[in-house]
Amino acid sequence: MLRTIRITLATVMFIGITWLFLDFTGTAHHWFSWMPKLQLLEAILALNFLVVAFLVVLTLVCGRIYCSIICPLGIMQDIFGWLGKKQKKNRYTYSKEKRWLRYGVLAIFVIALVAGVGVVFQLLAPYSAYGRIVTYLLQPVWVAGNNVLASIAEYYDSYAFYHVSKEVPNYYLITIIAVLTWSILAGLAWNYGRTYCNTICPVGTFLSLLSRFSFLKINFDVDKCKNCSLCTKNCKASCIDFKTHTVDHSRCVVCGDCISVCKHGALKYGTHRSNGQPTKPTDPIDSSKRNFLLSSALLTTAALAQEAKKTDGGLAEIQDKVAPERQTSLTPPGSQSMANFEQHCTGCQLCISECPNEVLRPSGDLMHFMLPTMSYELGYCRPECNRCSEVCPAGAIKPLAHELKASTQIGHAVFIKKNCVAITDGVDCGNCARHCPVGAIEMVSSDPNDEESPMIPAVNENRCIGCGACEYLCPARPFSAIFVEGHEVHKEI
Repeated sequence: MLRTIRITLATVMFIGITWLFLDFTGTAHHWFSWMPKLQLLEAILALNFLVVAFLVVLTLVCGRIYCSIICPLGIMQDIFGWLGKKQKKNRYTYSKEKRWLRYGVLAIFVIALVAGVGVVFQLLAPYSAYGRIVTYLLQPVWVAGNNVLASIAEYYDSYAFYHVSKEVPNYYLITIIAVLTWSILAGLAWNYGRTYCNTICPVGTFLSLLSRFSFLKINFDVDKCKNCSLCTKNCKASCIDFKTHTVDHSRCVVCGDCISVCKHGALKYGTHRSNGQPTKPTDPIDSSKRNFLLSSALLTTAALAQEAKKTDGGLAEIQDKVAPERQTSLTPPGSQSMANFEQHCTGCQLCISECPNEVLRPSGDLMHFMLPTMSYELGYCRPECNRCSEVCPAGAIKPLAHELKASTQIGHAVFIKKNCVAITDGVDCGNCARHCPVGAIEMVSSDPNDEESPMIPAVNENRCIGCGACEYLCPARPFSAIFVEGHEVHKEI
């Protein structure tokens, strides 16, 4: 029964979180946006004391079931471990706890978090690792499958599916990191089970400090045990020593596999303790060698976003834009400031996956590597969209109402006269002023003394919110004649 409950809850959680990363329609977050907020590290960073208290109490009462039911990376490892057991049954063995490695990695993680070394912090965060795997490995396959169905539907004059484009420039290095992470985790889980969770994962190590004292535990009934070793050979956490009739509860993730394979009922999950004294092993433990690793916007919004990418109003095709060199990076509305964003963001990539306008993408800057940043080559930040603030689990992007977003200034537009087509090509444009959602751009004569001179934009910086509509829809190539410069601290106007 314990194993059945665990698998059922884990399946729901795993499918829900995975769908959040894959969904491009904007509907999944209405149902499952609460799931990422249950992740321990993200709840701590978001100062969500209610969730943190719930997870602490849950661990003190039930043990480390968080790792088997709530953490998607742990569930993914269970899947690969299950596939590995299909190839070879009874493949595990007991091994002693590697404390020096577990607490060493935890110390490095905490130091990186406090010191603001984002790369180390994000590489070790389990939920972030899973987010990268889904976003950069599984999402392209999902989108390609959707587009195949869209082509078939289009052939039959059906609108059941529509083509989507998920282009993330310069994400190759992060894809390589995602591939390596997936390969290492899959290999370890396939061959050794929960090696990563019990030696590398800082969240698992933190929870192990609590699970040692959990009220409910898996324990031996020595009188019933026949020393058949099936429990040890099926324990993916390598924490059961059948020779001494002991369970290392700091590493046990309460999966229930040992109980289900025990033919004599010698293992129970409850409050009772072993009714016999542990016996000393007569033979040295044969530990196997291990490798260690140091929707607010609905379907119509997405369809409109796709249509907007085709034309800027009939003047020029929107393609082949080159991102300008911004002095200050743009952070999403709701992040409040660059400092707040860097302090809380775990780089899980969920906001990037959920952004319907393809404004968010991973930063290639080494100082902010893998943190989401904003750029407007593929779209602009629509004032009516606040999906990223709705799904962020770590408090890096605070929830922001639509009306408040329209008055939040994340940056301001800067005009580059030499790039404007009115100057270079002698044509009337005014595209930036025409599409500015807050009326911050006015067209004025390039020569105040000549009324016949070409009209160029003048930006009211006090009114501009930095949404990027002007930059995205500017027909100048390769660099826009107008671009948005970010602000270190956002302000309401």
